[in-house]
Amino acid sequence: MKFGEHLRSSLIRDYSFYYISYDDLKHQLKKGLVNNNDSWSNELEEKFLTSLESELDKVYNFTKLKNGEILRRMKDAGTVVNNLVNDLNNATEQDFEDCEEELSDIIADVHDLAKFTRLNYTGFQKIIKKHDKVTSRNLSENDLKFILKPIFQVRLNSKPFFKDNYDILVVKLSELYDLVRTRGNPVKGDSSAGGSQQNFVRQTTKYWVHPDNITELKLIILKHLPVLVFNSNKDFEKEDSAITSVYFDNKNLDLYYGRLRKDEGAEAHRLRWYGSMDSDTIFVERKTHREDWTGEKSVKARFPLKEKHINDFIKGKYTVHQVFDKMRKDKKKSIKEIENLEALATEIQYTILKSNLRPVVRSFYNRTAFQLPGDARVRISLDTELSMIREDNFDGLNRTKGNWRRMDIGVDWPFNQLPEKDIVRFPYAVLEVKLQTQLGQEPPQWVRDLVASHLVEAVPKFSKFIHGVASLLPENVSLIPFWLPQMDVDIRKPKINNASKSVEISSNRIPGSNINTINNVGNSLDEEELMGHNIGQEGAYNSIQSNNFSTNRRNDLSLEHNENTPLLGSSNEIQTNDSKNFARKLTDFLYHYFNDDRVFNVPLGTVFETKFVAPPGKEICVPVRVEPKVYFATERTYLTWLSILMILGGIATSLLTYSSNISAITASIGFFLCAIFVIIYSSYIFVWRVKNIRKKRAVDYYDKFGPTAICAFFGIATLLSYVFKVYN
Repeated sequence: MKFGEHLRSSLIRDYSFYYISYDDLKHQLKKGLVNNNDSWSNELEEKFLTSLESELDKVYNFTKLKNGEILRRMKDAGTVVNNLVNDLNNATEQDFEDCEEELSDIIADVHDLAKFTRLNYTGFQKIIKKHDKVTSRNLSENDLKFILKPIFQVRLNSKPFFKDNYDILVVKLSELYDLVRTRGNPVKGDSSAGGSQQNFVRQTTKYWVHPDNITELKLIILKHLPVLVFNSNKDFEKEDSAITSVYFDNKNLDLYYGRLRKDEGAEAHRLRWYGSMDSDTIFVERKTHREDWTGEKSVKARFPLKEKHINDFIKGKYTVHQVFDKMRKDKKKSIKEIENLEALATEIQYTILKSNLRPVVRSFYNRTAFQLPGDARVRISLDTELSMIREDNFDGLNRTKGNWRRMDIGVDWPFNQLPEKDIVRFPYAVLEVKLQTQLGQEPPQWVRDLVASHLVEAVPKFSKFIHGVASLLPENVSLIPFWLPQMDVDIRKPKINNASKSVEISSNRIPGSNINTINNVGNSLDEEELMGHNIGQEGAYNSIQSNNFSTNRRNDLSLEHNENTPLLGSSNEIQTNDSKNFARKLTDFLYHYFNDDRVFNVPLGTVFETKFVAPPGKEICVPVRVEPKVYFATERTYLTWLSILMILGGIATSLLTYSSNISAITASIGFFLCAIFVIIYSSYIFVWRVKNIRKKRAVDYYDKFGPTAICAFFGIATLLSYVFKVYN
């Protein structure tokens, strides 16, 4: 869809007079060129700039006015809510319902304003690009070129309507809405990001979120979960949400390959801190991957360490005993807890020294976490402004200068001081849904509706560390994650209407201008890792299912279902006719095909409808889990072939021993040749399967030729025996 059509279909009716007049500006460009014989003059340029400046003023002033209005309404709503909470004895249910309705109105306005600013910013970028393109057409070297982009970007930055950050509004709205939702009795508990969370296991699903959908997603989640504020004693500031991690690896990138292949026991080592670079507490963390067949769960373990001791710790100069000496004296933890932490610290320090681990890549993002304090059953986090930054010295450039982290950057995103080769700014936000539910218990319906919506794109096993290494060190890696070749695919989904609803957000004070409903008929979400088995009916792939939905605004902010199931999948080469939404049909195939207990009996290179190919010299790593029973199934199949070999050999020997006529001798030769074929073919297939299973390759393990060939040989041998018998 062209942008003009997209703008007309997406604009909010109440704001319609304040959008950029994109069609008028485009018409002005076209008319000027036509009237001036396809050339552009200074006079036309001045008129166009005047019109563009007028549009910028209109959008900027409206955004500023609307922002002020929202802030005033939030202040008034906050006063009303606090008065209700302070006088609960006299507060009625209707009072709380009125407050909830008013807050829903404000949420709708924040959503609308965020959408308004993004659309208009895109509009200005589009019209400037179009201007520079059409005014430079058919120009000779001596003609004056009218390049507007660098000049007008300065004007945009002087009136930065598009740089408004709604995080503070979201946090404040969440606090007020939580008070109203709980009728003045919000859930209390420990909101700490560190101390008590030493070892924990969660079921985590990861999704990508397009920037267009970030604010809308936050506003939907806060209707059900409050924003988790780690320090409620101070006003929220931007840097409070910053999380930075420095990942370690060696020059061979052993940890990268282990995590990418999901090897049993694969580890990731990182140092993490929260907030600014002044943070004194650094968390030393180790993530360990466990295969499900082991009966263990993948786990993250960590312990705190003062920043001043980090360099000495990773060099082995600061001992584990010194790390926990003060903790033992303070007696804030039990002896058992301290011993466990000492064991962890010893293992981490030993691994760093033994494997020559050093800082390789840094990840930075601002996290908005949604969770009931002290209740980790449902935790949702949204990471925005995600960036991966080089920390290595593999190219001869010592970026850390002997320190455990580089000091030329902090939390000043987008880190414009860095050269482009040192940074990757991830184009999407990353949503993580973390669940701790009892066996057999399903996640809440609203969570299933959310992850089945058009706002998110499921990307199982996405890793910031893996993406950072694969993107920043392409010369050093030969194996890449399956999502990397697909980064240029648009993950936005089309709007789909659906009348059914399961979650409702009502706001009827101003009909036709606020959030009404969140609709969804999404299927239940079951997360199981992509699992690769091999032969016959021994196993199946189970994929993460995530359905689409869309938004209708302004009467409805709705989560709506789509029958398709988006999931980024992979193969070294996958063919398609539709390069935009490859995930839909790929996942349909994975889900329906592998859940039908058929494994790899259709060639991967011909069934998918999207084509993406690994860069030259690279291979794509497919997320595959191989269980021990897969090896046993392979052996059982081989032994079955050997039993067939014994039968054929016995028949050939018997015919040769107890018969002397020509037909019996001929038949025995036929059965003997069949036996030779079986031993050679079955041995080759067995070795080939074992090799690919060990390397976790997603290849076609189904035996298309062997059973057919042995039946054909057996039939020919039997037929020849009858032919020679008749002939004799």
